[in-house]
Amino acid sequence: MCHEGTVSVWRYLLGASLAAAILSAQSVPIPIEWRRVGNPAMEFGLASPATGPTQAVWYSPDGARLYARTSAGQVYETADFEKWTPATPAQASSEPADAPPTPVERLPEPGAKLVLAAAAPGRIYALGAQLYSSDDGGHSWSNLTAFHNRSIIGPGQHSIAVSPSDPDQLAVANDFGVWRSMDGGLSWSGLNLELPNLPVSRLLATPSGTHGTRVLVRGLGAMELPPGAEAWQPISDAQTKAEGTAEDNALRRASQTLGTRITALAASDQTVYAGAADGRIWVSLDAGGSWTASRSGANGPVERFYADPNEPRVALAAIGGSGAHVLRTTNTGGFWDDLTANLPDVPVHGVTAVRSAGAVYVATDKGVFFAAADMENAGPAAVAWAPISGGLPAAAATDVKLDANGDQLYAALDGYGVYATAAPHRSRTLHLVNAADFSTRAAAPGSLVSVMGGRVSAANAGALSFPVLAASEGESQIQVPFETSAATLSLALDTAAGRFTLGLPVQAVSPAIFVNRDGSPMILDADSGLVLDGRSAAHSGSRLQILATGLGKVRPDWPTGMPAPLENPPAVAATVKAYLDRVPVQVTQAALAPGYIGFYLIEVQLPVLVNAGPAELYIAADGQESNRVQVVLEP
Repeated sequence: MCHEGTVSVWRYLLGASLAAAILSAQSVPIPIEWRRVGNPAMEFGLASPATGPTQAVWYSPDGARLYARTSAGQVYETADFEKWTPATPAQASSEPADAPPTPVERLPEPGAKLVLAAAAPGRIYALGAQLYSSDDGGHSWSNLTAFHNRSIIGPGQHSIAVSPSDPDQLAVANDFGVWRSMDGGLSWSGLNLELPNLPVSRLLATPSGTHGTRVLVRGLGAMELPPGAEAWQPISDAQTKAEGTAEDNALRRASQTLGTRITALAASDQTVYAGAADGRIWVSLDAGGSWTASRSGANGPVERFYADPNEPRVALAAIGGSGAHVLRTTNTGGFWDDLTANLPDVPVHGVTAVRSAGAVYVATDKGVFFAAADMENAGPAAVAWAPISGGLPAAAATDVKLDANGDQLYAALDGYGVYATAAPHRSRTLHLVNAADFSTRAAAPGSLVSVMGGRVSAANAGALSFPVLAASEGESQIQVPFETSAATLSLALDTAAGRFTLGLPVQAVSPAIFVNRDGSPMILDADSGLVLDGRSAAHSGSRLQILATGLGKVRPDWPTGMPAPLENPPAVAATVKAYLDRVPVQVTQAALAPGYIGFYLIEVQLPVLVNAGPAELYIAADGQESNRVQVVLEP
């Protein structure tokens, strides 16, 4: 029997926007459509989310606008004190000069910078390690930002601005962004959620399992965007947090060994490539035990390598400076071919590739570019680079990275953070992935499979017809017939370009929990129907509904390609279990998701007592485990 609460929730969902969200989450946008991954803010436990260093703030003469100058020298303005836009050259040059010193009885701390409140004669603000105010000419001071011996807006104060129309409206620029008070410093809020000031220098990892996107932020170390969250968070796991430090240490050791400043390293098996600030390249075939000079110095620093994980002889180098910017080797550094061709003559900061597809992506000061290039053979490189930054903010790209399947391309933009899109090269090749978690795990009878790279009009394996449920130029969804037996099938796909045959492994069960492209799992509160993410936590004692696929056959049998009934949906034949932080939790229902095709609904009962914070959740069917996802818990 299906719980009455479940029926009511699913009746609601069928008529609500979540149904569209579930379907759109499975569909790759038609290239090139970029989406923002999180925002440019970070969570440090301050008054509100922070961002990178900001050097100055000032108001317009009428107090209606606020301007901010970042450490990169960019000036932005806001009129609604929420969204920021680049300032015009005239506005950017309107930063007022420092006022002459104001005599006071005493300073609240040595070297504090004084600012008068023009709209309140006698009011003085002082900016040092903290922010202070005085209404008696400096005889006494009130600390406006101290909380437990630290600043609630973060350290490193650089600038204060007082609204010319209201002495209680304050803005402060510091090492953690821009902060605003509307009550003379009694309370503070950040203006950083939309301020383009996240100095991402490196993409460390794309979303995987319970981990979100990971980046390296200049001066602040490794950060992660947990699935469902909007603001980046310092990585707490000690091993992962050490990623940036480990790379720094490796660069330092290589610099000492080679006697010059090494700026880039990449390894594939025992082969290591090292690039220097003067453009020289070395190669080691024994994991850094010995080195061989591979390229003499040239036009600029080696900023990044891509070393093919399956073919150590194949590597790409991204070069700064001028002249050659992208180099390729197919013989472990024996020689390097210049792939620069028609790239703009600006530094290249990042490079990634898919050797089998001959696809290369680079991050440059002029944005992101794509080219098809031979990654197998040496010789003259006839490549043509195409810009793919349409829709992205006009900013330098500092890195590019592909996800594990090569389906999604991630780009880091200086100040703006991280963006992602369906990798353009996938539009040229067809391949199969699990529709729930985009992995290459085997399919199961009744499950959903995504055909990446094209529009499919029909799909068949022998006498079995696979219903095509949705199709776009970038991706199509098909359902594996319930009648399918475990085997490796030859799946014939009809497309506008002809018929293609791909191998599809099938096993009796192959569970996978649905996740969005950012790694957020599709899990709902069973009673309210709310999607649980980084902003909505699951509560102890509540029931959760997990959307999954790959749970195999059901009882009674159900026709392939037909939505499951709203009442009494067929139950999963396999034994389904669920685990929270590897501890079993009660499964109260496992059946086809009412009203949907290829979706399964697993309902679990959370225990009365749970640990607060993020927890790992996964399911298993007849012993086959799903992907791991993260759910946030509250007592």
